[in-house]
Amino acid sequence: MRAAHNLGRVIDRTANLLGVVGLAIADRIADAARDILSHSGETPAAVVVIGYGLGPSNDQLRRILGLSHPGAVRLVDRLVADGLVERRKGHDKRAVALYLTASGESLREELLKGRLAVIRPLLLPLTGAEQEALASLLHKILSSMPTTDLQRCNLCRLCDDRVCTDCPIPADFGGKRTEI
Repeated sequence: MRAAHNLGRVIDRTANLLGVVGLAIADRIADAARDILSHSGETPAAVVVIGYGLGPSNDQLRRILGLSHPGAVRLVDRLVADGLVERRKGHDKRAVALYLTASGESLREELLKGRLAVIRPLLLPLTGAEQEALASLLHKILSSMPTTDLQRCNLCRLCDDRVCTDCPIPADFGGKRTEI
């Protein structure tokens, strides 16, 4: 009984610490994105998702980012007005496909580099072996999460797919996915 009680306290403490680290990372990413883009909310994620270059529709983007239809339309209109996104003919004649402009691609690169730049210092106190162990544990946690394809896309909405070569929760964005 005592061992189970102690295990519960260890799990709670670990969960609490993981929650704090998660918030610290999320805050740093949001601050970096705001500094780079001068917009907050889902705007940075929209730039990253559209930047996968597969021409998502407004509806696909809306679902990935968890926005209402009017919210997604306003976001895309702002990105178009800022010269970051362009609308093109979609695969379906009724849909419009979204693509980044050259300015949008450049900004996306800055966002992805900025994201890693604010996370990387948190790993510096760890040895190489500890970093590998942490990566393995994070991989294990992520791969055990029950998620739908849409949830995976949402979780990976700020990921640099060029860095994550063995994704534990592969999310196919835009045209790679059969349905969102």
